[in-house]
Amino acid sequence: MKLIVSTFAVALLGGCSMIPEYQTPESPVPQVVGSGNARSDQLTLPDWESLFQDPQLRSLIRTALTNNRDLRLVMLDVAEARARYGIAESALFPDISASADGIRQRLPANLSSTGDSTVSSQYSVGLGVASYELDLFGRVGSLEEAALQSYLATEEARYSAQITLVSEVANAYLNLLADQQKLRINEETVTGQQEFAQLISQRYDAGLSSELEVHQAQIVLDTARVNRAQFRRRVAEDRNALRILVSGAIPTLPEGDLVDSAVVLLPEVPDGLHSSVLLQRPDIRQAEYALRAANANIGAARAAFYPSINLTGSAGTASADLSGLFGSGSGTWSFMPSVNLPIFTAGRLQANLNVAEIRKEQSVIRYEQAIELAFQDVADALSAREFLSEQEQAQTDLVTALQRTLELAEARYENGADDYLAVLDARRELLAARQNLVDVTYGKLINRITLYRALGGGSSDETRVALNRGT
Repeated sequence: MKLIVSTFAVALLGGCSMIPEYQTPESPVPQVVGSGNARSDQLTLPDWESLFQDPQLRSLIRTALTNNRDLRLVMLDVAEARARYGIAESALFPDISASADGIRQRLPANLSSTGDSTVSSQYSVGLGVASYELDLFGRVGSLEEAALQSYLATEEARYSAQITLVSEVANAYLNLLADQQKLRINEETVTGQQEFAQLISQRYDAGLSSELEVHQAQIVLDTARVNRAQFRRRVAEDRNALRILVSGAIPTLPEGDLVDSAVVLLPEVPDGLHSSVLLQRPDIRQAEYALRAANANIGAARAAFYPSINLTGSAGTASADLSGLFGSGSGTWSFMPSVNLPIFTAGRLQANLNVAEIRKEQSVIRYEQAIELAFQDVADALSAREFLSEQEQAQTDLVTALQRTLELAEARYENGADDYLAVLDARRELLAARQNLVDVTYGKLINRITLYRALGGGSSDETRVALNRGT
């Protein structure tokens, strides 16, 4: 018994690792992302509840984080990876089981050596270990490390899915608000055109307008009605899309304008950032954990070339009588070590090692691709931000100018100083400019969400549980 315990103790304390020394690949992108000078290599972003000020949007995001089925699938993937890590970790320790057996047997006289029937009994109680591998060369430990890194990678995938879902719900919400605002603009256009068409009809009855102008006014009114119906359809589709993301009912949303909405409040992000801030993105962290897992698998493939030692043993008591089961001299034990030395495997072990090394190289490339994609996302978002505010101000000035132009054109037409074509042109240009202003404002708000997502989102204890383990 002491021999078995001593052997297990040596096995648990000994062993070596053949995992290659891990080195983070060099970044394949420039040191600065954006147009300015990098002030710092640290950037702290708020969590999503601080980013979004609209209570309706916050409520929708909370519902989505609870109900969204895609996110629930990702969380189940995390639970599966955690369980797989538990399985791999358990292989580092022996499986110890307790057993109790009892046999009572009658031997007939014709089979007994004494010529008389006999009844025999045997009872035993013991602890046993079934085929425990001594991890002398780190094969089991390498597999456990690979499972740990894979689990951490799925944790990052979960956080990435959360950020994606939060941004998608916010985008869908803003899209719905934008289309609602465009619908109101078209409803105002229909109301205004109805009044003007009625005025032209009255002028025609009085002989002050032509029949052509009456038909032109009616065409503009019918076109406005068509656009109104299209935006009603788009608003209904937007609500359906938001309902799918949230996986729940959508409440009646307020009738506010995007121009006046403080939906997205992203703190000032410098025009130039040190590219190391990209490493906080969960997809890059996920790619690095996957690379670490591939590196650990090389250690397991290397260890397979060396001998493996498996131990099977048991210790306990045995007796022909229950009363003597724990008596003096009833102890029993067995110890069966086995050694397996690979001699000829037809290249299988080398091929497994080659596969592990190739998969590591693939993981390096995926890691570099993740950094390049992150660099492009942040650079595009920063460059777009530079022009959206300027574009919004210019579009606002254009709407103001066109509104005044329409007022003057209508006044000149009513006074007979100009024809109806000037009014038609002014109305069309104003309608297009107002809708374009909504698009620009929508784009500015979406850009803030895009930049937040491109930088990896905010971090909090609630959303990044267990992500620092094993690093």
